[in-house]
Amino acid sequence: MKPDLSAQSVGLVTPQVAHFDTPFQLSNGATLDQHQLIFETYGELNASGTNAVLICHALSGSHHAAGIHDATEQRPGWWDLAIGPGKPIDTNRLFVVCSNNLGGCDGSTGPNTPMPGTSTPWGSQFPQPQVRDWVRSQKLLAEYLGISRWAAVVGGSLGGMQALQWAIDFPDWVEHCVALASAPGLTAQNIAFNEIARHAILSDPDFRGGNYLAQDALPVRGVALARMVGHLTYMSADGMSDRFGRELREESFSRDGDQERVFQVESYLRHQGARFSTRFDANTYVLMTRALDLFDLSEGYTNLTTALSRAEANFLLLSFSSDWRFAPQRSIEIRDALMAAGKAVTCANIQTDNGHDGFLLPHQTYERLLAEWMQRVGRS
Repeated sequence: MKPDLSAQSVGLVTPQVAHFDTPFQLSNGATLDQHQLIFETYGELNASGTNAVLICHALSGSHHAAGIHDATEQRPGWWDLAIGPGKPIDTNRLFVVCSNNLGGCDGSTGPNTPMPGTSTPWGSQFPQPQVRDWVRSQKLLAEYLGISRWAAVVGGSLGGMQALQWAIDFPDWVEHCVALASAPGLTAQNIAFNEIARHAILSDPDFRGGNYLAQDALPVRGVALARMVGHLTYMSADGMSDRFGRELREESFSRDGDQERVFQVESYLRHQGARFSTRFDANTYVLMTRALDLFDLSEGYTNLTTALSRAEANFLLLSFSSDWRFAPQRSIEIRDALMAAGKAVTCANIQTDNGHDGFLLPHQTYERLLAEWMQRVGRS
């Protein structure tokens, strides 16, 4: 597959690294004496600094949201659908920033990076971050880039949680807030799915108590199974039936029965798990899912309405009809709290069979709605 270098692509991009030498205290009380964030930018910051947009990634995302790193890259960034010249987040007029979360595994300080003054990876010793920690670290990055206010903070799923936290914790920083397929906190069912995924990883003999890198091992079986469980929940029943049905993979069995009978959906999940298991760090997966579990937008406040009363942003909330992991009702909870707090909010439910992954996949109504709403961003 040739990389997309069309007029609507941001084209070749180069990741950048910001180093912070001042101590950074996390919500659990642990302190990082120094840390770094890897990030990418698309478009240009205008002279008045009023067109900056922050993109917050979800569980398995990274700083690489759009464009390609080199001509050999098979796939562009994870949200290339939405970011680029003439796309919903239009880089012809917006300056877009996306960083890898603290504790991530794509270049920001995390379990797979060396502890200060050593060559030994943090591994199991890396402290547990929370969503509000990511928001504060992103604020440091904004100041590093000379940004004093976001025209918009945008994210889907876990990224949407960060966008909402931004609007509450730093209300004077956020002019517009976009939360896609998100929620004010996880349901018990969601926490249970995350626990199953973590258990798959922790039970892998090669996890080695989280110190597998120092012992030249990788818990690929556990990570693959965790990904299979997670990926399954991101899809809808109708979407899976339409895509796979009960079809067997071609040449998956022979008449003499020597070969295994493998359904297309089994083959797909195995492929997704195997590919993910060598790309994504196991400790990061554990930390990220735990941060999801711990997230509570109303924590420290009487209720969700009281929490959101701090916000000054205009809000866009989009849910997806077949998303049972972050059901449309969760966006309605946020909408109702915002309305009770007297805040400006647009809320829509996109009819689609794409499940929770709907915010990442092409859909004409979704893309048009997002594009038209984003027209108001960066105009001041």
